[in-house]
Amino acid sequence: MLPALLRPFALVATLLGALPASAETVWITAERALDARSGRWIERPGIRVEDGRIAAIEAGSAGKPAPEGIRHVDLPGLSLLPGLIDMHTHLDSDPRYGGYTGLQFSDRFWSVIAVPNARKTLMAGFTTVRNVGADAFNDVGLRQAIEEGHVRGPRIITATHSFGATGGHCDSTFFPPSMDQKSPYNADSPAEGRKRVRELRKHGAQVIKICATGGVFSRNTEPGQQQLAEAEMRAIVEEAHQWGLKVAAHAHGAAGIKAAIRAGVDTIEHASLIDDEGIALARKHGTFLSMDIYNTEYTQSEGKKNGVLEDNLRKDREIAELQRENFRRAHQAGVRMVYGTDTGVYPHGQNGRQFAVMVRYGMTPIEAIRAATVNAAEALGRSDLGAIEAGHHADLIGVRGNPLEDIRLLEKVPVVIQGGRVVKQAAWTGEADRPARRPAA
Repeated sequence: MLPALLRPFALVATLLGALPASAETVWITAERALDARSGRWIERPGIRVEDGRIAAIEAGSAGKPAPEGIRHVDLPGLSLLPGLIDMHTHLDSDPRYGGYTGLQFSDRFWSVIAVPNARKTLMAGFTTVRNVGADAFNDVGLRQAIEEGHVRGPRIITATHSFGATGGHCDSTFFPPSMDQKSPYNADSPAEGRKRVRELRKHGAQVIKICATGGVFSRNTEPGQQQLAEAEMRAIVEEAHQWGLKVAAHAHGAAGIKAAIRAGVDTIEHASLIDDEGIALARKHGTFLSMDIYNTEYTQSEGKKNGVLEDNLRKDREIAELQRENFRRAHQAGVRMVYGTDTGVYPHGQNGRQFAVMVRYGMTPIEAIRAATVNAAEALGRSDLGAIEAGHHADLIGVRGNPLEDIRLLEKVPVVIQGGRVVKQAAWTGEADRPARRPAA
């Protein structure tokens, strides 16, 4: 018999479990659908969706009658792509509050603003995101609310708190000693790193995010500084992998990048100052780079007005073009790349603006799209995302035109389908306003 304290929670779980997810079958047709792996178009496809997943794809079926008894979603003239994946977001952050200006709000303010940020992200065509750092487990609560159908948002892979060395980029570095502000998850030895992995996984971490180097928007750290020892990172990675979790490392500086790669980290975030040796190591180890090469457009134009300190803007200026050129060099060398924007540093819902910058700095449009679809899914270890294929979640976006010819079409996505449900379409009047219950995790 359950203890009295747990009986109310058991009752809630029973009631929630009694509400089944939708088992609707849907037939989706469009002008074309992109096979992101090959870069080829499937012309006039019919996509059969069962229980939120793609069951079958038939070329040449658009324009024919839908199978009897199946709801038909017809998208004439539209090009379908897999739902996009952003590998670096901070949904409980708002760039309008920089420096010390966020201190005017209660702690729970950030939990609340995560809700509209999630909706904006989904409506921009990003049906899955990896949230690599949130305060107070805000990302876990948001993920659970989305899964239960209470709010609209993307599938979220949650990191909970990011962590690193005492006084480093992941610590609280803006306050005097009298205020005793610090991260509760600082790790200053291999043993502490292992413990942090266990603690965060216990409370909802699905990926581990560490800070290997200093950063741009912290105080008293420089982006090039290595702040975790290689032995510390190796212990964190070993522990995370033992639990089946991947590890993302914030790493701007060349030495920290190389140490993180040697330690077995799965993705390097930012990678701004990567050198030739680091590029070679990333290629050798198959490490993914997630390089946020758009956001400086926003931070330099709006940061001062938003309260960002001049020292932070100085660091941003110093590494911006270096990061972009190193993106070009890493891509030319054949390093695997994923799409990560660092939204939260710039406004949510504008995630798609990075595609054009990636193309400007050397990628073809299909390579940029792969970074946000099949490559991202591989980096997540997910075989059910990132492609329009049987067995995958029916997460799709639709644009009018050919993004292989004009990548900027992905900056404003008119149609978004999540788990087979249309959640955004200008002419749609019903489904878009009703939350879909429990998209599969």
